[in-house]
Amino acid sequence: MSSDPNCVFCKIIEGKIPSRKVYEDDDLFGFHDISPWAPVHFMLVPKKHIASMAQLTPDDAALMGKIMTLAPKLALEQGCRPYPDGGYRVVVNTGTEGGQEVHHLHVHVMGGPRPWLRG
Repeated sequence: MSSDPNCVFCKIIEGKIPSRKVYEDDDLFGFHDISPWAPVHFMLVPKKHIASMAQLTPDDAALMGKIMTLAPKLALEQGCRPYPDGGYRVVVNTGTEGGQEVHHLHVHVMGGPRPWLRG
């Protein structure tokens, strides 16, 4: 598994920086955002250091599929109300112009009663 010693998310995954963990398995790590935009706001990140969506390859398809199918389950566990009256937002920022601040692929899952502060 590749990691970047200068990446804050790699350090969180390795336990060098504390986080409020939501989920962990061999491939993924999930944790609450330290500056939440919504009542429920956590991120799912691959343990393998991938800088952004722009660096994904066909070999990453199963990993991304796992993230997208896990997000709904974790959203409900973290307090989002079920579809259709409840719900959540799944966001992936890519690159500077796309709003990406940490260059380690991460999927935001945000939900809870509106209005949210941002997003």
